[in-house]
Amino acid sequence: MEFIGIAPARRQNFPPPVLKALTQSAARRPARRPVLQIEKLQLRRGDTIILDDISWRVERGQHWVILGANGSGKTSLLRALLGYFTPTDGKMVLLGRSFGRTDWRALRKHVGWVSSSVRQLMAEEETALETVVSGKFAMIDLWRRGSPADRRRAQQLLRRVECAALAERPWRVLSMGEQQRVLIARALMATPRLLILDEPCAGLDPAAREHFLQFLQRLIRRESSPTVLLVTHHVEEIVPGFSHVLLLHSGRVLAAGKTSATLTARALSRAFNARIALVKSGDRFALTVSPRPDRML
Repeated sequence: MEFIGIAPARRQNFPPPVLKALTQSAARRPARRPVLQIEKLQLRRGDTIILDDISWRVERGQHWVILGANGSGKTSLLRALLGYFTPTDGKMVLLGRSFGRTDWRALRKHVGWVSSSVRQLMAEEETALETVVSGKFAMIDLWRRGSPADRRRAQQLLRRVECAALAERPWRVLSMGEQQRVLIARALMATPRLLILDEPCAGLDPAAREHFLQFLQRLIRRESSPTVLLVTHHVEEIVPGFSHVLLLHSGRVLAAGKTSATLTARALSRAFNARIALVKSGDRFALTVSPRPDRML
């Protein structure tokens, strides 16, 4: 039997009662649960299979990119994960809770979600601080002011997302990049264990996108950061810190694993049905697509 934390050369220095106590303590120690575990998930609507045989495991300390073409199943997978779509078959365990045996509405409070659909729902005159406070209550257009402690917490989160100076500015005057950062602070207000960013760079101009990605890189490198899932179709948005990639194609997992091994030209060519060359410059990625023979002049 292996004694955790005891160097083999020194085991004989421990009297039997101590060794027994250490062994029992190690046996009682609970196994570290994954953040997310999906097994053979299927989502069918009528005769159409939207997701098929999806198996995926996300461990603590990992940050994942969900990558795929339009129609690959990214959005459907998110909606199933958040409990908005009911799977036809398979098993899904989120934050240690099994789908079908847990109130998923309550569990969603431990998952932060940032998407363009949320951004469009915010009240134009609501200040950035009020927007962040509303995250505690998972409410849009919050009618209550929040306690002084809530407002202090919101101020701290605005500093964390580098938007402290925006606290009293109304939503309508914030740039799209600023809005995305404020929404991340809003999602963090509930201290989530999982943060989902659903195409957060959509609509940003190149400079704003790059500034946002630089901020995102700093965010995920913090030890206090929750597990982050970034949904995108652009490899250029994969900044250092994203350790793993889930590549989807036609509702199935095409590849999943560490970014360095999974993100290849061959896999991307299959995912996007095109001849793709993948280039890595420094610590960032870019791709080029070869023209199709039938489209060449």
